[in-house]
Amino acid sequence: MNEGKATENPESRFSVALVSAARLPGVRIHREAYLRKALARYCSEDEIRIAVEQTPAAAGISLDVLDKVANDSIRYETAKVSALSAAAGLPGFMALPATVPADLAQYFSHMLRIAQKLAYLYSWPDLFSDDGDNVDDATMGMLTLFFGVMFGAQSANAAVGKVAEMMAKQVAKKLPQKALTNGVIYPIVKKVAAYIGAEMTKQTFAKSVSKAIPVVGAAISGTLTFATYRPMAKRLKKHLADSELARPMPRVVVVEAEEVYEPSVVAQAENPVPDETAVAAEASPSA
Repeated sequence: MNEGKATENPESRFSVALVSAARLPGVRIHREAYLRKALARYCSEDEIRIAVEQTPAAAGISLDVLDKVANDSIRYETAKVSALSAAAGLPGFMALPATVPADLAQYFSHMLRIAQKLAYLYSWPDLFSDDGDNVDDATMGMLTLFFGVMFGAQSANAAVGKVAEMMAKQVAKKLPQKALTNGVIYPIVKKVAAYIGAEMTKQTFAKSVSKAIPVVGAAISGTLTFATYRPMAKRLKKHLADSELARPMPRVVVVEAEEVYEPSVVAQAENPVPDETAVAAEASPSA
C-alpha cells in the first residue's frame, strides 16, 4: 500500500528513475578521459593537463572554445538518443508496455550523460566519486537540479547558480554536501524532483501515442526525442556557461629572473670612488 503511494508520488517517481538510469552501463562519464578526448582538438597539452588536474577554468580555456566542445558533445548525444528512440518505436502498439519504459530509461540515461559532460567542461567536480552502483545524496540533489534546468524549472536555475557561487568562493573540489542534503538548497531539490516527476507522466503519454503505429511511430518517436533533447541540453549548457565556476582564471606565468646591472653601477664597482675622509687625510701635510 505504502509502496504504491510512493510510486504515485511524482518526487519518488523521478528519484527512482534517476537512480535506475545512473546504474545503467555506460551512463557514468569518466571525467579525466572525457576532458582529454574532448579538448584534444582545441587545446594544448599543458591546458589539458591543468584542466584535468584542476578545472578548465583554471587552465584559462576560453568560453568560446568550451562552447565548441559542448556543442560537439550535444550533437553526439542527441544523434545517439534519437536513433535509439526511433528503434524503440519500431515494434508498435503491442510492444508498448515494454518499449515506453525502456525508451524513458535510455532517454534519462542520455540526459545524465550530457549533464555530466557539460558539468565537467564548465568546471564542476567529479559527480560520481566511485565505481559502485550507489549514488550519494549530494550527487542526487545536484543531478536533480541539472535536470530541472533542462526541464525549464526556474527554481533549479537559481539553485544551480547558488551552488556554483558557493563552490567558487570556497575553491571547493567537491559538492557542498550539507547544502544539498539538508541545507538551504535541499527544499528546492525536492520541489524540482516533484516537478520533473509530473513532467515524466506527460512524456510517457506522448511517447505512448507516438509509438502506437509501427514504423511510422519510429520516425515520430525519433523526431520527438530530437526536438526535446537538444533544446534541453542547450538550456543546461547556457546556464552552466554563465555560472561563476565557468569563468576562465588568468594564468600566472613565472619567468626566471636574470641579474641585470646598470652600466654606471658596473663601472663604479670596477673603479671604486675613494672615501672622502681618506682623500682629505692624504692631502693634508704631515706635522
